Amino acid sequence: MPETTVAVLGTGIMGLPMAANLAAAGFDVRAWNRTRAKAAPLAGRGCTVTDTPQEAVDGADFVVTMLSDGATVHQVVEATDPGGAVWLQMSTVGLDWTKRLAALAHDKDVAFVDAPVLGTRKPAEDGKLVVLASGPGELRDRCAPVFDAVGGRTLWVGETGAGSRLKLAANAWVLALTNGTAESIRLAQALGVDPRLFLEAITGGALDVPYAHLKGGAMIDGEYPLAFAARHAAKDARLVLEAAGGEVDLAGTRAALAHLDAAIAAGHGDEDMATLYFGLARSPEGPSGH
Repeated sequence: MPETTVAVLGTGIMGLPMAANLAAAGFDVRAWNRTRAKAAPLAGRGCTVTDTPQEAVDGADFVVTMLSDGATVHQVVEATDPGGAVWLQMSTVGLDWTKRLAALAHDKDVAFVDAPVLGTRKPAEDGKLVVLASGPGELRDRCAPVFDAVGGRTLWVGETGAGSRLKLAANAWVLALTNGTAESIRLAQALGVDPRLFLEAITGGALDVPYAHLKGGAMIDGEYPLAFAARHAAKDARLVLEAAGGEVDLAGTRAALAHLDAAIAAGHGDEDMATLYFGLARSPEGPSGH
């Protein structure tokens, strides 16, 4: 079988482990990042690090975009000629930018699959992301090996754009859950209750969610290992609210965004999104003095 080349554009906290897993699965991977130093570790993991996105996509079978926002994705891909590659757009960019990127792919005569992912740093490192793919059905088998290399599951959810719509619904839940966990921990502290008892109380029951223990434990300990940056979570919250328009009152997402914005203003933008906990603070030190 001829070697399959995958160009990965964007090697941040998600793109880097995705590229590494593609190389480990036997793909010829070319990786590019605006800040080359962030892509440099991939040179020791079986990938070719390129200086320009065009070098990465030249002759590639697949182009994976994993960049921070829709405008950046558009700018980078617009400046390249992907040739006959299939473009797998795996960034979270919202509804409007997904339409614009699909139109760009049409103009370039490039096959386009809208395929954002569920998961953060650890699932990306473990190759256990959930891929929410949408696009032409005839591309399903062709894309499967690439998706299998980065994900534990792939859901094909309909026509182009359906993947991004489902991702926004999932993000609304993640944002509300993270914010609700922070509120319960903060309230327990305000009431003089050990917040670990809150996590113990929900353990093993119908209310138990592993994610609450992960983020809640970080909030209680005051240690925030980076899985997904607060500034990116705020961007995603805005995309969710933009998509909802005036049709749905997403109070949980609005509360999460308010707390994220406060945390970012306090200097936590590049830390994990669990630092939205600081957005509940009435003092600069944070709810528990961290």
